[in-house]
Amino acid sequence: MRITLKVWRQAGPKAPGKLVDYTVENVSPDMSFLEMLDVVNEGLITKGEDPIAFDSDCREGICGTCGFMVDGIPHGPMRATTVCQLHMRSFNDNDRLTLEPWRAKAFPVLKDLVVDRSAFDRIIQAGGYTSVNCGGAPDGNTILIPKPIVEQAMDAAACIGCGACVAACKNASAALFTSAKVTHLGLLPQGQPERATRAINMLAKQDELDFGGCTNVGACHEVCPKGIPLASIAQLNHDVLGATLTGARSD
Repeated sequence: MRITLKVWRQAGPKAPGKLVDYTVENVSPDMSFLEMLDVVNEGLITKGEDPIAFDSDCREGICGTCGFMVDGIPHGPMRATTVCQLHMRSFNDNDRLTLEPWRAKAFPVLKDLVVDRSAFDRIIQAGGYTSVNCGGAPDGNTILIPKPIVEQAMDAAACIGCGACVAACKNASAALFTSAKVTHLGLLPQGQPERATRAINMLAKQDELDFGGCTNVGACHEVCPKGIPLASIAQLNHDVLGATLTGARSD
C-alpha cells in the first residue's frame, strides 16, 4: 500500500509546530501502525533528518504510552485498540492520514507526537495508600468478595492510563481515568479505610491540574482501548457525594 501522512512536527514544548507531509511506499497490511512509523523514521534518519518522535514501550496494548490522534480519533479508527496494536490492514491504499498529539492543557506537547502525561501520575499519587497489613501473602480465598463486585472492580482496573479519554473529551476531562482508579480500589475490602478521602483527594488533584469537567457526553468510553465503563464515573460521583455528606476532608 501507499500511505500519505500529515504528521504534527514540533521541536520542543515552546517551539512552533506544523503538519508535515510524508509518503510511505510498500506498506504491508500486516505492519502495525508503529512499525509503519519506524519505516518512515528509518528513511528520515538515512536522509539525515530528525525522526518523528512518538512514545512506545510494550507494543502489546497494555502500557498506554503509544497514544496519539489518527485522523482526529485517539488511537485510530478501531475500537478497543491502542495505536501499537492497530494494523495497516485497517486502512486502504492511497489513504491520507493526519497524526497529531493529544490536545489538552494538562498534556503539554514535548515533541512531535509525545506529550507529558505526568499529570495522571500526580492524580494517582493524590490517592495515597491503602491500609493493609504487611507480611506473608494471605490465602486468596480468605476474603470473600461477590463475583459482580470483583468483575466491576477488574473492569475499572483495566485502565492503562493512556489519556485517550482526555483527548476525546471536548472539555479535556480526566473523569474516566480518575474514576477508574478510584473505583477499582473503592469496591474492594482492601480499599475501604481510605475510600472517602481517596475520592475527594484524587478529584481535587484532577481539578487542580487543569483537566476539564465531565458533562457525560460519553466520548471517553467510545475511544477507551480498554472499554472502561461510564458507570465508573457514576461510582466516583457516588463516593465523592458520600464522603462530603459524612464530613470527610481532603488532605
